Amino acid sequence: MSKNLLWRCLMRIYKDFLFEAAHYLPSAPEGHPNARIHGHSFRARVTIEGQPDPKTGLIMHLSDLEAAMQDVKNALDHRLLNEVEGLGVPTLERIAGWVWNKLSNRIPGLAEIEIVRDSCAEGCIYRGPHDSGHGQKPLAAE
Repeated sequence: MSKNLLWRCLMRIYKDFLFEAAHYLPSAPEGHPNARIHGHSFRARVTIEGQPDPKTGLIMHLSDLEAAMQDVKNALDHRLLNEVEGLGVPTLERIAGWVWNKLSNRIPGLAEIEIVRDSCAEGCIYRGPHDSGHGQKPLAAE
């Protein structure tokens, strides 16, 4: 790939952070394990998209991305997620949308938030708000 072509390409970079947290799901049926307080190890991946700067070769310094993510990590780590302001019912979907809301005005080119519970082999990928045309509100605007 020629040097000039590289700087015109869109690329994605990402940074992960880990957090431990407890939650419960009020909508779970009585007696279901999710109705009780339980904890998980979570992995959050924040992905940004952009063109590398021709001078630095970087879309963004990963240390700057990490610094922007630190407040979010602090708000979630070792918390009862049901008590985190603005999160609501702490499902994977809601956590991803909440993280997006917290970072979207701080990280240029924010493209995707992924929240994963590796021990359960499950997760959610959120790519930002959009109106599906069916009158549904986007998650991030709720």
